[in-house]
Amino acid sequence: MRQRYAAVGRDLGRILQVVSLMLPVSILIAIVNGEFYAVPAFAISAVVMAGVGTILVRWFRDAPSPGKLEAMMTAASAWGALALLGALPFFLIAWTIYLDPYPAWANTPVVDETTDVFRRPINGIFESISGYTSTGLTMAVVEDELPRSLHWWRSFTEWIGGVGVIVLTVAILARPGSGSLTLFRSEAREKKSKIHPSVVSTVTEIWKIYLGFTIASIALLLAAGMPLWPAINHAMTGIATGGFSVHAESIGAYGPLIQYAVVPIMVAGSIAFPVHYLILKGEIDNFYKDIQTRWIFIWFTIGSLALTFVLTANSQFETLEQNFRHGLFQFVSATSNTGFGTAAIGGGTERAMSAGATFIICLGMLTGAAAGSTVGGLKLIRVATLLKGTVWQVKDVFTPDSAVRNLKLGKRTLSEDEVQREYTEAAVVFVLWIIFLIVGVAVLLWLLSPDHPAEYVIFDVMSAQSNVGLDAGITGPHMPDAAKVMLIFNMWIGRLEIIPVAVLLGAAFRRLDLYT
Repeated sequence: MRQRYAAVGRDLGRILQVVSLMLPVSILIAIVNGEFYAVPAFAISAVVMAGVGTILVRWFRDAPSPGKLEAMMTAASAWGALALLGALPFFLIAWTIYLDPYPAWANTPVVDETTDVFRRPINGIFESISGYTSTGLTMAVVEDELPRSLHWWRSFTEWIGGVGVIVLTVAILARPGSGSLTLFRSEAREKKSKIHPSVVSTVTEIWKIYLGFTIASIALLLAAGMPLWPAINHAMTGIATGGFSVHAESIGAYGPLIQYAVVPIMVAGSIAFPVHYLILKGEIDNFYKDIQTRWIFIWFTIGSLALTFVLTANSQFETLEQNFRHGLFQFVSATSNTGFGTAAIGGGTERAMSAGATFIICLGMLTGAAAGSTVGGLKLIRVATLLKGTVWQVKDVFTPDSAVRNLKLGKRTLSEDEVQREYTEAAVVFVLWIIFLIVGVAVLLWLLSPDHPAEYVIFDVMSAQSNVGLDAGITGPHMPDAAKVMLIFNMWIGRLEIIPVAVLLGAAFRRLDLYT
């Protein structure tokens, strides 16, 4: 047992050491933007995060390589630790602005309501885990008022979180035989996410693709007319399918051309990295041969047209083009789990989506897109496994016992044992997902004012648990702290597909002798 916790502690320390490198980069961004008052906050945060990581690594330096159980505990612990330590820049910068301790050359701004909410630690923790899980729900009421250093930190956490902090750590620190593959899979990365036989080569290739798409996304947004600073931030959070914006209106602050330009960025983030790798090598047929990629385009098309029809029937916008643009954008944003917005979902606004439109968006949030990409949610391959597996199970009743049965799932042909194993895994994740969704909704209905419609409460909890980031006007700094904690938990389990968090909590309960 002690060796098990030692492996978790050492690997958690390594992750914190690597992620702490984000903070010196952020110091440079603060300096470039003339926000010198933010430099000490990032420096202190870097020292704390790197210090905690170094202590853990040295303390548990003789730990063995992790097994599957230890890797799951490490993955769940990493997101919990990053939620806490990643909140430090929000907390320290907010207090720096409030206290204004530096001379005039530090360029400390006046206190504003948006930044000031982060003087409360719970709001910074919420923002931090929303970033690292690539969710995009926010405590910032008017994002335009945030300092650029915090714009950057929010975008950077989503960009790193989109591809995965364990993927980052493996790319930098892992060596053959070091338990890299076990850690890689613990982060809800499927076997099909591998590009090369070596997991270290795989994550290196993933980072090359990810960085290349980020640069291409910046170029696309600049060509569409978006200024440089928002283009950098929206490209980072778009390809990460995260959704943090530098504007309170999100992408709705821009015109039609930019809104259309953001769509292919979200689609790119929805496709699995191995498929990107093959397509970039010239194997274009993977656009339709790969089951997940094929269904991404089919599902995006069906959902966008259905949402356009509902918007048009409700005369939501003035022209057919506007209804189509918003229908396309909102459904792709929801299904890719990006969370950018061009129209209000709720909140009592004049142009708020109808119940029918909101339901279609919820369906998109539920399924997500491809496993092996940056998206959250249940993933399309898991939904396909559930649907086809259920049909297969029903047909099995009418099949003779002597028959040899297989199930075709994309390019794979599964034996009976493989079908049962993958179907059971998908069913367990789905059932747990629904249970925690119900728990989250029940807690928020109990804590929030009855003025909030139940459908909007369901929407926000589903958005958190699917790591989407769209909201119906409920999520914000005005929420009770207990409601924020509930959504933090929903984001945490949603990013890791529940099982690793359940394993970590089970180990903690056993350690504390809480089992009867």
